[in-house]
Amino acid sequence: MTEMVHDTIEVEAPLREVYDQWTQFEEFPRFMDGVEEVRQLDDRLCHWRTKIAGATREFDTEIVDQLPDERIAWRTVGGDVKQKGVVTFERVDDAHTRVQLSMEVEPSGITERAAKALGVLENRIEGDLRRFKHYIEEREHATGGWRGRLRPGDSAGGSTPADPATPTDDIPPYGMATPPSEDMPRRDGPPYDRPM
Repeated sequence: MTEMVHDTIEVEAPLREVYDQWTQFEEFPRFMDGVEEVRQLDDRLCHWRTKIAGATREFDTEIVDQLPDERIAWRTVGGDVKQKGVVTFERVDDAHTRVQLSMEVEPSGITERAAKALGVLENRIEGDLRRFKHYIEEREHATGGWRGRLRPGDSAGGSTPADPATPTDDIPPYGMATPPSEDMPRRDGPPYDRPM
């Protein structure tokens, strides 16, 4: 049985800075609990290594929809970890941004089912957003950024499932907004093959 969780936080930083920092996936271990490594394989795929409640997992995620300054949606591909989610970004004013993270996770194994019963995932997401807020606010600027557009129909797995990771109605479904220009720059920040 899947578990759906979401949380929202307001960050004291401009929308562009907040979005740009979130696109730096290899920085996630600096503020995400249990994430030991994220390797950017290409614009769409990342390889993750996590250790949560004593269980180590390695898996790949695919970005299925990415619209600058609005949202990034992903899903796992292959492996025994099953999750999908979306993070949305909303301008509050010139100096504040609202970030909402929603995930749908299918616990596998006794440890993860026990963690679900204890509300561990909700606490982790809340803590991750709080640490992300401190991470970007202390820096006062993003460590990099990628402004490219990734569309659901172009995903490596073919068509996007009809039921996207939008556990609440107030999160826009994939592909709803008008896409920006196709002439977007490539992702800044560390090269994909950088040794960790």
